[in-house]
Amino acid sequence: MPRWLHSGRRRDICALVHEAGEIRAQALKSRLAEHADERVDPRTFRQTLDALENKGFLAARVDGIADVYRLTDEGEKRLLDHYEWLTERIENAAVED
Repeated sequence: MPRWLHSGRRRDICALVHEAGEIRAQALKSRLAEHADERVDPRTFRQTLDALENKGFLAARVDGIADVYRLTDEGEKRLLDHYEWLTERIENAAVED
C-alpha cells in the first residue's frame, strides 16, 4: 500500500479535502479536530500538509493570507483506491458473517 496511506491523519485530511473540493488550512484543521475529537497540534498539522504537498497529493494556493488546499489528481486517485480497498474489506466481512 502506498506510504502516505500508513498515516490515518493523512487519510483523514485527504478525505476532508476531497469532501470540500477546496478548503482553507484553518477550516481543515478545525474539521480534523472535530472528527478526531481532540486538539490538533498546529506544528504537526502543518508538517502533515507539507508532506502531502511534497509528495504531490495536495496542492496549495494562497488566498489573501490563507493557504487553500485541494487534492491533486494523484491524491484523489490514491484516496479513491483506498476507499475501494476499504469497501471491499467491509463488504467481504459482511458476506462471511
